[in-house]
Amino acid sequence: MTDPVPPKSVFSPASEEAETARQATSSPQTEHPAYRLAFQDQDFLLRQDLRPIRFQLELLKPELLLDEAGIESTFVFYGSARIPEPAKADALIETAATDTQRRIAERLKAKAKYYDEARKLARIASRVAPDAQGKKQFVVCSGGGPSIMEAANRGAADEGRESIGLNIVLPHEQLPNPYVTPSLSLQFHYFALRKMHFLIRARAVAVFPGGYGTFDECFELLTLIQTGKIKPMPIMLFGRDYWNRVVNFEALVEEGVIAPDDLDLFRFVETAEEAWDYICACYADSDADLECAK
Repeated sequence: MTDPVPPKSVFSPASEEAETARQATSSPQTEHPAYRLAFQDQDFLLRQDLRPIRFQLELLKPELLLDEAGIESTFVFYGSARIPEPAKADALIETAATDTQRRIAERLKAKAKYYDEARKLARIASRVAPDAQGKKQFVVCSGGGPSIMEAANRGAADEGRESIGLNIVLPHEQLPNPYVTPSLSLQFHYFALRKMHFLIRARAVAVFPGGYGTFDECFELLTLIQTGKIKPMPIMLFGRDYWNRVVNFEALVEEGVIAPDDLDLFRFVETAEEAWDYICACYADSDADLECAK
């Protein structure tokens, strides 16, 4: 006689209950919004009182999907949504209507090389093999939008590998770039939860030239490491000339608002190879199999 096997649950799945509820006989009671199951009632879920629940859902959904995809660690790419890929850089200059627009277009063209570097670095990272447990390591993760973000996802696609896109609802629609893996293309309402998901699995971060959004993400990361909230990791700022022009890091030290050692939290780099060599050096004593990716 074999041992009995108990069922995993004695409760009906929520999906079945939801379907049963949809088939309810129509009456003034069943048609009223009050009768809807709470998890089927969008008006209820969108109430201001439910914001804490929406926070939880926005934290939980990406976590479950990334866990189910077997993603252990990520390589995060930050950078501008405005830097063109080299093939399209001249078009910006040609469409410039004023001298100011032309100067800006020329500066953007000068930074177009970083599109190629982001794509190349993503390709290198995507060659890292899963670990002994089959968990995927250094999976490329971007904000899911155009420009530098597109280059990162594109590099992973070049290698036939998955990549993540953490998009966000904006007043002007920003569709995910076509290189994000559809099952890993996630959309957020809350910037705070999006930024948290950038870092939960991050084990390396490449920061390319960018504006307010890039500064926000980069300096929050540096602050979290500086204050000991998260462990140090390789952080590469691409383009020393750009960063030293827009941020006077040495002046922050001279003014006494950061310590000299705080400048060691990141590394200036120019090329994908230089960035990857730095990552390999940082993890030289770990179990990460990075040599195969060179």
